Amino acid sequence: MAKLVSRLGLVIVKPRIHISFRFKQYRATPSLNLGATPQVWQSLLVSEALKQVTNWITVVEAAEQLNMPIGKIRRLIEEHSLIAIKVDGVQKIPADLIATGEPLPSLKGTIFVLLDSGFHLSGAIDWLYTVEDSLQMTPMAALLAGRKAEIRRLAQALAL
Repeated sequence: MAKLVSRLGLVIVKPRIHISFRFKQYRATPSLNLGATPQVWQSLLVSEALKQVTNWITVVEAAEQLNMPIGKIRRLIEEHSLIAIKVDGVQKIPADLIATGEPLPSLKGTIFVLLDSGFHLSGAIDWLYTVEDSLQMTPMAALLAGRKAEIRRLAQALAL
């Protein structure tokens, strides 16, 4: 405790404030191995479903295609407007998520519907890239085809 004396002779006691910072510990993350076993990258479980993605682009390439700074691309990833995973040690985005010079507009809302339905982000991504029997294609392919309402109805039904 620090003691200060005011002009009137009063003793003022001020507690000392201790500020401590805790830094996050980052661990090395393995790159995507498209083999049979899933691997973890930042709490995102990478699975067999992502084998269907044939074209990947880096964050830098996405920034060039969208004519945005890299920081904005990372923000779009945080906001679920884009999906990114680590492939061969580099953070990459499925190329089909960028259509006509902008991120796929229906992806963000669909991800949020899946998260509200009880999915974790990794489960939502797996579901988007796994063939759905009722669609005869993956939900991501249906989103790319413009069938947003149908995909969101299916996602909502999964919560029941």
